[in-house]
Amino acid sequence: MKDLTKYILFMSTTLVLLLSASFAFGSTLKVCNTCSYTSVKQAVKMAKAGDTVLIEGGVYQEHGIEINKPLTILGRNNPVIDGNYKGQILTITADNVTVEGLTIKNIATSYTRDDAGIRVVERSNIRILNNTILNTYFGIYLQNSENCVIKGNVVTGKDVTGLNESSLGNAIHLWYCDNAVISNNKVKGHRDGIYLEFVKDSEVKDNLSEHNLRYGLHFMFSDRNVYTHNIFRQNGAGVAVMYTRDIRMEHNTFEGNWGAAAYGLLLKEITNSVIYNNTFRRNTTGIYMESSSRLDIQRNNFDRNGWAIRLLSSCMDDTFKLNNFTGNSFDVSTNGNSTLNHFENNYWDKYSGYDLNKDLVGDVPYRPVSLYSMLVERVPPSVMFMRSFMVDMLDNIEKVLPSFIPENLVDNQPMMRKITYDNDRKLTQVIR
Repeated sequence: MKDLTKYILFMSTTLVLLLSASFAFGSTLKVCNTCSYTSVKQAVKMAKAGDTVLIEGGVYQEHGIEINKPLTILGRNNPVIDGNYKGQILTITADNVTVEGLTIKNIATSYTRDDAGIRVVERSNIRILNNTILNTYFGIYLQNSENCVIKGNVVTGKDVTGLNESSLGNAIHLWYCDNAVISNNKVKGHRDGIYLEFVKDSEVKDNLSEHNLRYGLHFMFSDRNVYTHNIFRQNGAGVAVMYTRDIRMEHNTFEGNWGAAAYGLLLKEITNSVIYNNTFRRNTTGIYMESSSRLDIQRNNFDRNGWAIRLLSSCMDDTFKLNNFTGNSFDVSTNGNSTLNHFENNYWDKYSGYDLNKDLVGDVPYRPVSLYSMLVERVPPSVMFMRSFMVDMLDNIEKVLPSFIPENLVDNQPMMRKITYDNDRKLTQVIR
């Protein structure tokens, strides 16, 4: 009797393990023109939880594909799902789904629905990997989702010349999402390249966002996020960060964002955040700061911008340290007569002081706000006089008898040489 009981227990355990293994690995349903399944929608409908739908190379003219069970959707030899401008293509309504290796294209502009190439609705553990998404309204859209990975995708929209914002969606759009990773994507030709709203504890890294109509990156109400090693290039208005706290922006490049309302980085009501080791190159304004407090801005390069920093008087307790300012028309501009921010050990290529004790720190404080920059701030058309003899004369008089420029906005220890770093961004110029 005992032997029979042991045998039954053994067989039951074995059966459970076999069933578990079968579920874990699942079956593979192949889709191709000569396969049992010739339609992606058909294969997804017939698949069981844990299965893989393998889509072979070819063109599949489909839309309205709902993935409502845990599946892996895998493309091989670049299969194309063409929506023919009829609506959303993939909608994910189950947890634990992977979509990889597909080309998804052609979704019509919709003013009543936010149709997307791939849309995730209130799910978790979704992986969207190495797909190409072309000519869609929204590219990848996640709402109320968590623990998702968006990696290695190319999301290309339209030539934005002459278009208005309402005719374009965003390339990667997250709304009310937590713990997301957005990495190694290339996005362009949309309203915003990457848009985050109410997104917490997430990471955006190693992305290229360029040639978008509005912002390369736009996020609001999105706390405790990290943004590293991204390139934001030639976007209509640059990058906007609003109503957010506890962020880290490090090793990013903001370049070529030109226009009357274009910024490398726009900061509005940001607090308790760090901006380290970034490059701001050839932007109308490198950083525009409004109502932003307790920011630590260190080891950045500001090169050949119109304004390197526009620091409004509503900003408080911000620190600027060990930054390089080279080739900018205006290094710092402000709209107030005083400021409660701190500048220390920055390099200013316009600094003409001296260093008698040879410690590489200037003996004379540097005031980066010029009289002319304050005039331009108050009377914008006066920018037409830039580089004229009159402007040089005004600034020289102000240096001798300062009376208009902010008294407290000063770098008391400006660096004599440009600050350099090693490959790990450690300071190599010695400060004694």
